[in-house]
Amino acid sequence: MDRREFLAATAVAAVSPLPKRDPPAQAATRQYIELRRYHLLAGPKQRAFIAFVGDVAIPAMNRAGVSRVGAFTVVFGENEPSLLLVLAHQTLDTVVSLRERLASDTVYARAGAAILDAPMSDPAFVRVETTLLRAFDAMPTVEPSAGAGAAQPRIVELRTYESHSDRAALNKLKMFNAGEVPIFRRAGLTPVFFGETVVGAKMPSLAYMLTFSDLAARDTAWAAFGQDPEWKTLSADLQYRDNVSAISDIILRPTAYSQI
Repeated sequence: MDRREFLAATAVAAVSPLPKRDPPAQAATRQYIELRRYHLLAGPKQRAFIAFVGDVAIPAMNRAGVSRVGAFTVVFGENEPSLLLVLAHQTLDTVVSLRERLASDTVYARAGAAILDAPMSDPAFVRVETTLLRAFDAMPTVEPSAGAGAAQPRIVELRTYESHSDRAALNKLKMFNAGEVPIFRRAGLTPVFFGETVVGAKMPSLAYMLTFSDLAARDTAWAAFGQDPEWKTLSADLQYRDNVSAISDIILRPTAYSQI
């Protein structure tokens, strides 16, 4: 190749597009999981509020961009009149702007007037507490129960692990991501979500929800989990010792309109 041919080839190479490469694999976006617990007034007001959530609030949340909302009543644990909602958010913006978006929804305002416009002298509910979680890397999105939207009976279990320090909480999170989640699935502890607490009471902590057909299935699955060889190996690893200082456990039943 003479000098003229070399320069021509170089010029062509300079303007030719580079070969296409596959984009690097990216981890799934971790959802934000909002837990709302409404403290209710027993009797007719409790029933009215639960009906309002199913008939009015959840459809409005769906219109506002929250694709799925779970709704649960307590069976065992902290059993006062209450309703627990689980909202799956794709971004923090949908968390902080939801109230404003609902306020601008005229259908919501009209259909929910009896609850939304209740006077201070006759409130529709007592108070609401909110906890915000960020889903684990090992399970980045909420996975609705197979029975969601169906008439089949089921229960869910909500467990919260508190830690004595941020370091201990991060260590427990590391343990879940290191292989604990697949062990749950194999044992029959079917998860709905796992999340680390971003905002809420009794931090640092994490929470997760499991779904079962009934209490007998729950007991069988937890027994299988405790005997799993990989769980025994993981739980015996000294690096994961002393990272949970308190555990709370609630058994809930989905409402007929729960989307999770």
